[in-house]
Amino acid sequence: MMLADLGADVVRVDRPSASGGPGQAAVDVVGRGRRSIVLDLKDPRGVDVLLRLADTRDILIEGFRPGVAERLGFGPEVCLRRRPTLVYGRATGWGQRGPKASLAGHDANYIATTGALHAIGVEAGPPVLPLNLVGDYGGGGMLLALGVMCALWAASRSGRGQVVDAAMVDGSALLMAQMYSMLATGSWSVTRGVNILDSGAHFYNVYQTADGEHVAVAAIEAPFYRRLLDALGLDPADLPAQHDQSQWPRMKALFAERFAEHTRDHWCALLEDTDACFAPVLSMAEAPQYPHHRDRDTFIKVDGVVQPAPAPRFSHTPTAFPEPAPTPGLHTADILTELGLDAGAADELRRDGVVA
Repeated sequence: MMLADLGADVVRVDRPSASGGPGQAAVDVVGRGRRSIVLDLKDPRGVDVLLRLADTRDILIEGFRPGVAERLGFGPEVCLRRRPTLVYGRATGWGQRGPKASLAGHDANYIATTGALHAIGVEAGPPVLPLNLVGDYGGGGMLLALGVMCALWAASRSGRGQVVDAAMVDGSALLMAQMYSMLATGSWSVTRGVNILDSGAHFYNVYQTADGEHVAVAAIEAPFYRRLLDALGLDPADLPAQHDQSQWPRMKALFAERFAEHTRDHWCALLEDTDACFAPVLSMAEAPQYPHHRDRDTFIKVDGVVQPAPAPRFSHTPTAFPEPAPTPGLHTADILTELGLDAGAADELRRDGVVA
């Protein structure tokens, strides 16, 4: 999605069992902005079409378990021999090697082994799953996008393509770099929920308001902390030092008591336009209507479906408005024509179910 958002001509190879009409495609936000061809990669003729397609491309990305692409006939050795400048991106959870490389898994499993999942949650509570943002997307998809673009840049200078092994375990570990740094200096505890960024601190936390909603504060720096105390009607002279961790539990209780006295809207009116590092906790239904997001067009509508806009933003080459996701095989005929297959050959592939 990110590569397509940023202007790449992305062709998704769907399997024959892929399904979904226009209505389903429209709500597939992550599938936006690409074309689709349906190929049966268990048929050598389908693999031949894939290889011919890869011959015309800068990047090929596959997400099979290690060895599957090789077994089907389009592993990196085959593809790079045909197109030496090709960047071959491999997206997996466990990576291409290691004792667990061939095993099934999902985001929760990968982040569980890197310290990331253990670190998220409140004191005396269980680890909290951060959706599938850390492994699948932050440590997986985004790292892969960066990796293949760096490899593409290198290929443009050296004339040599390469394999990019983007493992979600590696990526989620990488996202924990700051915490491992703090652990090494003794400023981070492996006990969950007692640290400055994991709900341990009263000034970096979430509080419930009188109407059952929530607000988030992140007033780490002293000037911002003083502004927050002022809004809460608290005198710093009557309070312990901000970074006295022994007093954080008592201060969290005090902050919770104060925030619970008024509604979320009350606190927004009091703090939104200040440097107190304050924000309302918005639901996914509320977020697109937030004034700041509306001003920046952080969210857009594509065929009536609300979704995040492409990011980041470019001053000279702005991103185009994304097209909705294609139904599987929508562009099969066009792509076969681009690859030089004549009508007779394409019809034969269709009749035999190799393409659709």
